[in-house]
Parts: sequence; C-alpha cells; structure tokens
Amino acid sequence: MSATTKRESLQDLLDSLPNLVEHFYNDTLTPHAATRSAMSPVPAEFTNWRDEQHAWRETAVLFDQSHHMPELFLKGPDAFKLLNYVGINSFDKFVPGRAKQYLGCGPDGKVIGECVLHYLEENSFELISGMPLLNWVQFQAETGGYDVTVERDNNTALNPTGRRTNFRYGMDGPNAEKIFTEVIDGAVPDIPFFRTARVRIAGIDVLALRHEMAGHKGVELSGPYEHGDKVRAAILEVGKEYGLKQGGTKAYFSTATESGWMPYPVPAIYTSSELRPYREWLPRTSWEANTQIGGSYLSRNIEEYYVTPWELGVGRLVKFDHEFIGRAALERFANQPVRIRVTLVWNKEDVAQIQGSLLQPGIPYKYMDLPVCYYSLQQHDEVKSRDGTLVGISAFCGYSGNEAEILSLARLDPEYAVPGTELLVTWGEPSGGSRKPNVERHRQFKVRAIVGPAPYAASVRRMKHETLSKTQAV
Repeated sequence: MSATTKRESLQDLLDSLPNLVEHFYNDTLTPHAATRSAMSPVPAEFTNWRDEQHAWRETAVLFDQSHHMPELFLKGPDAFKLLNYVGINSFDKFVPGRAKQYLGCGPDGKVIGECVLHYLEENSFELISGMPLLNWVQFQAETGGYDVTVERDNNTALNPTGRRTNFRYGMDGPNAEKIFTEVIDGAVPDIPFFRTARVRIAGIDVLALRHEMAGHKGVELSGPYEHGDKVRAAILEVGKEYGLKQGGTKAYFSTATESGWMPYPVPAIYTSSELRPYREWLPRTSWEANTQIGGSYLSRNIEEYYVTPWELGVGRLVKFDHEFIGRAALERFANQPVRIRVTLVWNKEDVAQIQGSLLQPGIPYKYMDLPVCYYSLQQHDEVKSRDGTLVGISAFCGYSGNEAEILSLARLDPEYAVPGTELLVTWGEPSGGSRKPNVERHRQFKVRAIVGPAPYAASVRRMKHETLSKTQAV
C-alpha cells in the first residue's frame, strides 16, 4: 500500500495537532446521538418529554434503544479469557444467563469505557453500547492471539448495512412488570436483577434482561430486528390499560439525572506510550478521534479529563480476584482518596435568572436546553467552594420533572461531597464560548448548588441498595 493510500489513524491525528483538548473543545461534532438527534431515527418526543418523564415514575414508559447503541458479538474458546483480562469486574460465578455492567481501564488504571455485557451461552457474549470499550475489546481480540471471532453491529447512523441485528426496547415504571407479565406468551419467568431469560412475545423469541432504571421492576427486551415492530405493537396494545407511554430521545437521555449514571467519560487512551499501537489501530474516523469536550473547566492537558472507576461511582465493580489490564494501578488508587460522585441540586432562582436573560438585551447566559442541558458530549463544569477553590467537576446536567429540579452529576473532593454543602457551579464556557456549532455567544454564571446523594431519586436509591446487596457478583 502506498503512502498516499495509507489509512489515517488516531495517532496520525494526534501527531498533527498542537493541542488535543483545544481540538476536542472547538472543532469536533459529537459522535453520539445524545447531542445529535439526527443520528437516530427515534423521535425526540412521542407526546412531550414532560409527560414521558412522568411516565417512568407514575405508570410506565417504553424506550426504543434500537438505533443509538453499537454492539459487539464475541465468540470462541478464548472469549471468556479475553473479557476477563480486559474487564475490571469479577467473572466469578459469571455464567450464561447473566449480564453485568462491564468496565475496562488502561494500564494507568484510568477508564477507557463501559458497556453492558451479556453472557449468552457458552463461549458466546454480546457487548452493548459504549463504543470506546467495544473498540478496546476488538483491538485485544485481533492483536492478543485469542481464539475468538468478532462481529460488529454499529449504531444505525454508522451502520453500512442500513439496519441492525437486534431491536432493543427498555420498559420501566411501576406498571412495567404488569405489562411484561401480560404480554409474554406462556409462563412468566422469575428473572433476578441483571439476569436474562428467553421469552416469547407475539410469537417472537425475545431475550429479557431485568434492568431497573427508575426504581421498579423494569425490563430490557431484544430480538431479531425484523420483528421489532411486531413486538412493540404487542407491548403497546397491552400497555394501553396501564398508561404506557412511548419515550422519545429527549426523555431517554434525561434519565441519568435521577439514576446517577455518569455517562461517556473521556477514554484514557491519548497519551500513554503503551497505548500507541492501539491509537495506530484506531482509524481517524473513529469515535475516539471525534469526541467532544465542553464546559467551564478547560485544561490544556487531556489527562486532566481522565477518571477512575471510583470517580464514576462504580468502584464496587473493581475486583482484584483476577489479572486484568490496569490492576496494579487500580490497587494503588484503591488506598487513595478520590473524588466522590454526588448529585448537585441547582438553585431555582439562579436557574430562572439564567433562562430569563434570554428576555433581556445584550448577550445572555448560556442557554439551558431542557430536559438535558448539553452543550458538549463530555461536559466538564467547574465546581468551586464559596471561597473560590476548585473542588470538583460537574458533568451531566438536566431537568427532572419528577423532582422538579435542575440536577447535575458531579465528582467532588471528599470533604465537599457532604450532603447539604453549598457550592458554586460555573455555567457556560470561558471567553464567550467555544467554536462548537451548538454553542452560542454567551456569558458565564455562577450557580449555587446543594450537594445531594447519587442517585438522587429515592426510589432508585432504594432499588439499587436492595439489588446490589443480593447481586454483589454482578
């Protein structure tokens, strides 16, 4: 292959840039449908996002997750061995019919990505969502000498086939279990948290995963894509009696405000000399080459955006019962103080002043687009104490109609992560805003915020406490 036809890699991009943060901060479009609605054919709203939010608390909601999440299918005699080596999770008691929140780190112990991992059957696994981790697993599969096969099914916007392998629907809310019980053919299986079972809906074989998002017995349903409309129609027909609503992308991507999940960390791959072969393997068109950083916190060092599992609030997943990439570094982190995941509850008067600036002459404060106040995929807003000390980073920010609050998820220094502590969030980017096309000229505003628990919704906290106490091996 000649030099003129050589495929450009992520490493080629890095070599051409004077500063990677500046590039991600100003010149990329997010590679995810969360902030680019055109990347998913699912409507932004079926009715309106306010009612759709209330549905997961009051009745039931059905989300179509068939289009925005990539998937990777891994098969072969070494599949279990490979996943065990990449993942920080314990694989003890991990058998077919189980699933787990799967997370991988680099040699430095910083997070590369996460996804949901299904153990389908012996030597057969499915990894769902989390493009950076799927790419990392595929790289290990192709370069590590493992006896495995890899099949990719990218999200709809990046899928050359124009269709997906599986449909995927998520249903939650207090009536979700009643709908699930009535819609399936035959006996109702008892599915513990993060376990799966095969069921039939409208005569179609469907994989059901018990997956609570809103503090109820929710379920995620997947099966052959060509039968997705038939299965959805059956669910909606049964759901009429129980107030089931279809949820659009606006409501779907706002769920993290209540659930406490901190999505889309910056993958820690850009600087390590050990990961240069990986960066040379990743193409210039990859997710990692086109991610998007924003917010009032701006560092010229990309490593300042890396996080550990503890900072994401998932330190419980780290198990030192096996050898895995990054183990030595994580063992060191385990005994060090790290920032703690919390929810910040924003002052309502300050929020009203921000939005009210739209009705005043001059440059307004940064617009808060509801229900998710994104202005980048990976948002990093400064959190300061009352005396101006930087004490953490506020990330995902949005509105919960169920709580009637603007909430953000934050990583704070331990001494400031105490519920009830009042802090200041700097809302808006410096110098009038970046060059991102979705960022208008604006002013910054220091928002008062009170530290609260994560997850914030009491029903979700109760569910997680109950289920995690029973499923520590997940």
